[in-house]
Amino acid sequence: MKERVLTGYRPTGKLHLGHWFGNLQNMLALQDQYDAFYFVADWHALTSEWQNPADIARYTEEMVLDWVAAGLDPERCVIYRQSDIPEVAELLLYFNMVTPMSWLERTPSYKEQQQQISDKDLSNVGFFTYPALQTADIVIMEANLVPVGEDQLPHIELGREIVRRFNNTYDAGKRGLVEPKALLAKSGDKDAGARVPGSDGRKMSKSYGNAIFISDSPDEIRKKAMGFMTDPARMQLSDPGDPDICVLHQVHKLVGDPTAIETWEECCRNASCGCVPHKKEFAEDLITYLADFQAKRVELDQRPGFAREVLEAGAAKARPIAQATIERCRSLVGLA
Repeated sequence: MKERVLTGYRPTGKLHLGHWFGNLQNMLALQDQYDAFYFVADWHALTSEWQNPADIARYTEEMVLDWVAAGLDPERCVIYRQSDIPEVAELLLYFNMVTPMSWLERTPSYKEQQQQISDKDLSNVGFFTYPALQTADIVIMEANLVPVGEDQLPHIELGREIVRRFNNTYDAGKRGLVEPKALLAKSGDKDAGARVPGSDGRKMSKSYGNAIFISDSPDEIRKKAMGFMTDPARMQLSDPGDPDICVLHQVHKLVGDPTAIETWEECCRNASCGCVPHKKEFAEDLITYLADFQAKRVELDQRPGFAREVLEAGAAKARPIAQATIERCRSLVGLA
């Protein structure tokens, strides 16, 4: 039997290039290599959007359409919504019993988002315990592997520690629950696991206002491309630059023709070209790159109810697995 891989996304807004290259391209490849489970993490979205949850349902359906338009096939992978699997919440409860608060406090992304995001109240318990919820998402489906970037490895290790402590507490150290492993993208694969910088050089994020969305119109893409940072040392056209530290170049090489990218690298280093023409070519290359996806997305928009059908079919496949896992947990804890 194939190993099971699982990953999910929070429906807090439109998908951007960071999602596309950071995980979605990986998801496309994995659906043929593994028993692939992909979920829309609407409860995770609620941990940060609890004051304004009105758009979560809409973004959930839009995310499903984006996924399918990008190439995910509901016949080759399981696509479901987190809140359609109530057993996840029960497993989180059990994990909360064995997880020390200090483990959650040291989560790097928890500290980072507390510092970086000032327009949301992230002092709630739900946001504090989201690493345990992530672990419940993984374990409830008996997933062996979780595709992540290197910056997310601490999350997986924390999940493994939680599962290990649960097993040691309730199953005498035996393999009561599956201990998941991280699945890192292959080194050098530009279309899987790439960490995409935003226009300002930070990690691309809607919250930072530095993102190009995969649904952006050509005019929106052209406008955003002109705002991308380049090598700050190139104050004048005659100043040589370093493409390795140029934010524009790092994103362009993900969508541009390799030969053209090499030309831009060379002319940047010897100051024989300017950054404005580079931004313009990047915009046109990105528009061309996204054209097929956007056309498919328009087609799916014309099929009312399609996203809900996909989610219902996925939940029907995922629910029996979750029910079997939670029955085993109740037995181990002594509640059955």
